Amino acid sequence: MNDQRPAAREPVIVVGAGPVGCTAALLLADSGIPVTLLERHAQPHPLPRAVHLDDEVARILGRIGVSEGFLARSRPGSGLRLLDARHRVMAEFSRDHEAGVHGFPQANMFHQPDLEELLLARVEAHPLIDFRRGAEVCGLEGTAGPLTAAPVRVHTLVAEQPQTFTGTAVLGCDGANSTIRELMGIPMEDLGFTERWLVVDIRVEGGLDTWDGVEQVCDPARPATFMQVTGDRYRWEFQLRRGETEACFTPPQALGELLRPWTRRDDLTSLEVTRSISYTFRARLAARLQDGRVFLLGDAAHLTPPFIGQGLAAGLRDADNLAWKLTCVLTGRAEAGLLASYDAERRPHARAMVKKAVRVGWAMTGGQDRAAAVRRIALAAAVRSKHVRQAMASTATPRLKAGAMHPAPRLLPSGIPAGLRPGGLIPNPLLSVGDGPPVRLDAVLAGRTAVLTARSPDPALTGFCHRHGLVLVRISSAPGTRSQGRPGAHEDGGWIDVRLASDGQHSGLQALTASPGLAVIVRPDRVIAAAGTRYRPPRLPWHVPAAAAHEHAAATHPAANTGPAGPLPTAS
Repeated sequence: MNDQRPAAREPVIVVGAGPVGCTAALLLADSGIPVTLLERHAQPHPLPRAVHLDDEVARILGRIGVSEGFLARSRPGSGLRLLDARHRVMAEFSRDHEAGVHGFPQANMFHQPDLEELLLARVEAHPLIDFRRGAEVCGLEGTAGPLTAAPVRVHTLVAEQPQTFTGTAVLGCDGANSTIRELMGIPMEDLGFTERWLVVDIRVEGGLDTWDGVEQVCDPARPATFMQVTGDRYRWEFQLRRGETEACFTPPQALGELLRPWTRRDDLTSLEVTRSISYTFRARLAARLQDGRVFLLGDAAHLTPPFIGQGLAAGLRDADNLAWKLTCVLTGRAEAGLLASYDAERRPHARAMVKKAVRVGWAMTGGQDRAAAVRRIALAAAVRSKHVRQAMASTATPRLKAGAMHPAPRLLPSGIPAGLRPGGLIPNPLLSVGDGPPVRLDAVLAGRTAVLTARSPDPALTGFCHRHGLVLVRISSAPGTRSQGRPGAHEDGGWIDVRLASDGQHSGLQALTASPGLAVIVRPDRVIAAAGTRYRPPRLPWHVPAAAAHEHAAATHPAANTGPAGPLPTAS
C-alpha cells in the first residue's frame, strides 16, 4: 500500500489543511492515491490550540513520517493532578516518560504550530498532493452515487474567482464551523455540555517553578486547568461565571490575579501573553459521518470538551480509519461496502470519548450549582478507590465493537488473549529484523494489512495471505534465532521473520508467542480485525474482488518495509 503510482484518475479532495486534513492527505498520498488539498486561509494558523496527544495517536504520526520531528519538538507529560480549592493534591495519575506498549510516551505535550509545520513540509513536498491555499468552498455537486460515478464537483472561490475541482470523494476536515457539513445539511447532536472558559497562553522567559504535568483545580467557585506545554509555554483555562466575558480579564491586574497561584505575582510582569480569549466548550456529534461520497472528520464530525485531551486525537483517528479503507476501495482491493464501516466504527467510538470527557469534566469542575460542593466531596472519596484511580488513569480508548472486523465471542471461551481480541490496537514493540537494528512493529508493517503469528506458516496460512494480499509476519521470542534468506524475510518470500527484542516480556505480544495456534489480522490502522485459533487461518472481515484476489495470489510479499516516510523511532 506504499507504492507511489496514482491509483485513480481523479483525486480525493480534502477540505481543510489543519492537522486532520494534512494527516488524511498524507495517508492517502503515501498509499498512491492523488489528493487535492484545499485550505481557505492564506497562511497557517499562528496560535496554539491542541496541546496533547496520547501514545495511541502518536503512532499515526509515525505512519506519515513526522514522528521523529514530533518527538524532538514535544515533551512527555508527567500525568494529571486533581487539586482542591486550596490547591492541595487530592489525587495524582502518573504517566511514564519512557516509550510504552505503543512505542511512544503515554502523554505528549506539544505546540500545535510546531506539529503543523512538520505536516505542511511533507504535504508541500509530496508529488501526489496538489495543495491550494486561499480556496474557499462554496458549493458541492454530484456527491451521491458510488466512487465510480461521475466525479464530485467542489466549487470554490480562489482570489475571488470561481474555480471548480473534481474528485472521487470529499473529506470535510474544515473544523467546527464546517462548510462541508453545512452544504450537506448534516445536523449536529447536542450531547449535553456547553460551558464558557477563558483560555490563556503565556510565555515566561526562564520558565515557572511548577509541576510539569496537568493540574485540574476542582474548585466549585472557579474550576481551572493548568499545564506546561513545551519549554517556556504555559496554558491556563478558567471557567467563566455567569455574566463574565474575556474583557473582564483584559486588565493586567485582573488576569494576574487568576494566574497568581502559579506565577506567584499579582500582575503580568515578565509574562508574555500570546493569547487570552474565551471559548465555548461543547459536546456534539454529527448525525452521520458519511453522506454519499462525502465524509466528515475531526471537529467537523465531533466536538469534545478538553478534559481528557482527546479533541485532536479523535480527528487523527478519523483520518487513520478512513484513509486505508478509501485506498483499498479505490485500488480495487476491497468492495465499496467497506466504506460504510467508517461511520459504524468512528461514530460510536467518538460518542464514547465525548461522553467520557463530559463525565470527567462534570466530576472535576462540577459547574456552579448548589450540588458542586457535594460533588467535590464525592470525588475526593472516589479517588481513594484503586478501581476508580485505574479507570481515570487509563489512556486506552474503547475497543471497537462493530465494523470491519470479526469480534470474538462474548459468552463462550474464544481462546484469544484479552490483549489480542478484535477491535483493539495491536501493541507496537521493538523487533529484531535480520541483522539490522531493532525497529517498531509499525515500521515492519508499513501501513499494510498483515497476519501475525508465532507458528511456522503452513500452506493454508500462506495461501490465505497470498489470495488476499496480506503481509505475513512470523514473530519469535527465542533469542539467538536468525532469519534465513534475505534480511527479515523467509527465503521463498512468503513471510517476514522477526524476533521480539530483548526478552519480550513487556512487548504486549508475548501472548502471541505463547499461543502458536493463534493468528491475527492487523489492519493498516493497527486495529486487530480478526483472529484464527487452533492453527486455522482467520477470516478476512471485508470482501476482496475476485480480480484483486487473483492478482495478489501471483505476487510475493516484500521484506520489512519502513515506507516512503522513513522508519519509526526505535527508542523513547
